[in-house]
Amino acid sequence: MRAAADFFRALPLVALLLTLTAAPLAAMGWLGQRTAEPPPPAAPRPVVSMLVEDLPSARRSFAGVVVAGTEVQIGFQTLGRLSSRPVDIGDHVETGDLLAELAPDDLQDNVRAARSAVASARVTLETAEATAERTRDLARRNVATKAQLEQAERGLKSAEAGLQQALSEKARAEDAEGFARLLAPFDGVVSAVFESPGAVVNAGTPIVTLSDVETREAVIDLPEAVLSSTPVGTPAEMWLESDPSIRSSGRVTRIEALADTATRTRRVHIAMDSPQNFRLGALIRAQRGDLPNTVLTLPRDAITGPAEAPMVWVVTRDADGTATVHARDVTLREATDDSSVVIAEGLDPGEEVVIRGVNSLNDGQQVGERVAP
Repeated sequence: MRAAADFFRALPLVALLLTLTAAPLAAMGWLGQRTAEPPPPAAPRPVVSMLVEDLPSARRSFAGVVVAGTEVQIGFQTLGRLSSRPVDIGDHVETGDLLAELAPDDLQDNVRAARSAVASARVTLETAEATAERTRDLARRNVATKAQLEQAERGLKSAEAGLQQALSEKARAEDAEGFARLLAPFDGVVSAVFESPGAVVNAGTPIVTLSDVETREAVIDLPEAVLSSTPVGTPAEMWLESDPSIRSSGRVTRIEALADTATRTRRVHIAMDSPQNFRLGALIRAQRGDLPNTVLTLPRDAITGPAEAPMVWVVTRDADGTATVHARDVTLREATDDSSVVIAEGLDPGEEVVIRGVNSLNDGQQVGERVAP
């Protein structure tokens, strides 16, 4: 009976111990349920993008100069000493005007010497003919040997050749005397001079450059990135550097084949429709004449996809703050430089375009806030 009484007296203590033990376990179980919940979804990644704008600077222009459509370097056809050059840079001349003249003394001396050589050659030929005829007569009478006859015949042929050579030299000397005056082949302006009186010049050495003022063109130097989309026939607009109100349209007529070794550019020739207000040597600026009113540019890194089907990633942002990217096909017009391109079709001003990380996006992918480049 006493043992039973002791048991019942111990029950409250056991209950208290069980309660104290269960409470921490219950708390641990509740905490375990809280930590087992999945984490909230990560925010979409930000994108480096830009808002497409119509920039007037995208209508890129290039510096150039007005030159004559026809320029000719003119020189003498014979060797001689330059005695006079009555024209200088900027002088206007007409067809037949004297541009330069060689000293006549040397040329006249050459003509006299050539004529004397012809006279001497004629005497030599007459002597050779008489010798040959006499030797033939002696050979018929068996007085002259065969060797003597052959020698006389050779002397005759040599004399005949000598006369022909002397006559040719005389003709050249007389022609050279006629080439002593350098005349203008057409109306124009002297745009360069190379030799001054007193200089000894060879045949073909340029003396002056004559430019036809009736035909003028602009020349500009373009890099390969721009040339790839600027074929012959491309329309152009030009204006004076000093007065942009003076303008002319034109068209690319020729692109030189060789690039400048220093600048790696090639010279482009543009025929001018209204050249009358553009003097030779005037500085101009030129740009494409077929650019639309709206010109949009993007960094080259924004373009993705194959070369024959370029595209960009356009960001659409909803009112609730969500944003997604969608692929958009575009048409490229030209490269403005090594890092930018002009968009011909496919985009409108104000649209947001991704310009970094374009190769890691998927169509319809959700993106985060915009980060300026």
